[in-house]
Amino acid sequence: MGRRELREQIFKLLFRVEFNEPEDMPEQERLFFEDEENVTDEKAEKYILGKYEDIVSKLGIIDELINKEAERWGTGRMGKVDLTLIRLAVYEIKYDEEIPTGVAINEAVELAKKFGQDSSPAFINGVLAKFA
Repeated sequence: MGRRELREQIFKLLFRVEFNEPEDMPEQERLFFEDEENVTDEKAEKYILGKYEDIVSKLGIIDELINKEAERWGTGRMGKVDLTLIRLAVYEIKYDEEIPTGVAINEAVELAKKFGQDSSPAFINGVLAKFA
């Protein structure tokens, strides 16, 4: 499984945070990997869960950074897909030394084209440009 596919899986799992209570997330994680669409090998599953858990542990800090940079578009006003993609990219920019900033932004924009609304790629690019 390539990095793009791994990132997409992390996005899908992280997206569930918006619809579930923290205490329900272990069950959501189990259900996520039981879904045929998300079936992967043990190494990839460990990578996905590791990144997901690290992002969730930093969500408060990541959201503060987003709210500071997004000005009139705080996390409370963003669409859930856009917010999840921005959170993932900000995590990669700030905490994942293996991923260059430009790659994190480009991948978020590409995922926005697949999962977001028509305006999502431009919006996400605009917010993330402030982190570059």
